[in-house]
Amino acid sequence: MSRIMKSEILLESGTNEIEIMEFTIYGSLYGINVAKVREIMMSDEVKPMPHAHPVIEGIFKPRDIVLTVVDLPKYLSGTPTEKQPKDLFIVTNFNKLHVAFRVHTVVGISRISWADIQKPDKTISGRSESIATGIAHCNGELVTILDFEKIVAEIAPETGIQLDDIEKMGKREKNNATILVAEDSILLSKMIRESLQKAGYENIIRMDNGQEAWDYLSSIKDEPDLEERVSLIITDIEMPSMDGHRLTKLVKDDPILRKIPVVIFSSLINEEMRIKGKQLGADEQLSKPEIAHLVEVIDHLLEQKRR
Repeated sequence: MSRIMKSEILLESGTNEIEIMEFTIYGSLYGINVAKVREIMMSDEVKPMPHAHPVIEGIFKPRDIVLTVVDLPKYLSGTPTEKQPKDLFIVTNFNKLHVAFRVHTVVGISRISWADIQKPDKTISGRSESIATGIAHCNGELVTILDFEKIVAEIAPETGIQLDDIEKMGKREKNNATILVAEDSILLSKMIRESLQKAGYENIIRMDNGQEAWDYLSSIKDEPDLEERVSLIITDIEMPSMDGHRLTKLVKDDPILRKIPVVIFSSLINEEMRIKGKQLGADEQLSKPEIAHLVEVIDHLLEQKRR
């Protein structure tokens, strides 16, 4: 059993770098952001659960927590897989969930720049959106970085953003504030936009990554109506070209743009990430399922600006 020591791999804030853990399934190289990894374990006996999703093997409790085990080879191949004694479990922690994913081998960890990660072409996947967040070049090999949030959301939709949470807030007034959303996932950005619009925020600008958001902000920062052009920024952390931490640092280091509130809305929010975000000047940091809380935070930050 091997535990990933987060204190050893915590990167300097705002450098636009990522550490990727590479693993294999049927000989193909895949990757996961180390920030999502809690530990690596030898695979173990799993207790099946009735009526579970076909790619969910079941549950097991290695120590202090019950883990759901996802058969990642089956998810990726669509066919039943033969379990091998040397298989590994990558135990993850994101969106406040602990999930173990079966893989065949773990290769190692590479540190690269988000600028070197490319968004996969739409032709790669027959799905509505690729399950790869990016394609990276690590140690001379191409590595497909999987979108583990999307995988879990497909298996258990109730773990994702819920529009019902906005409806529970009751009737709300329209708000003309313009909100810039930097989010590379088409699915998530659509759900965030729909949620904000339900909450009365109709003026939404979507950017695919931090670089696009920064280029746009740089182009308008000298305009007299800057505060009307962008009232608040919501950013994911994991994005090709430029991540949300780098975007936050650039905005908060700029004497003009720093007045715009920045909310980091990411599946990666934990103690270490909260420290990094605070160091960079983020006004708030929330975990992605908390859409109603996000609206409350936006309300509060915009009210503070008006005072």
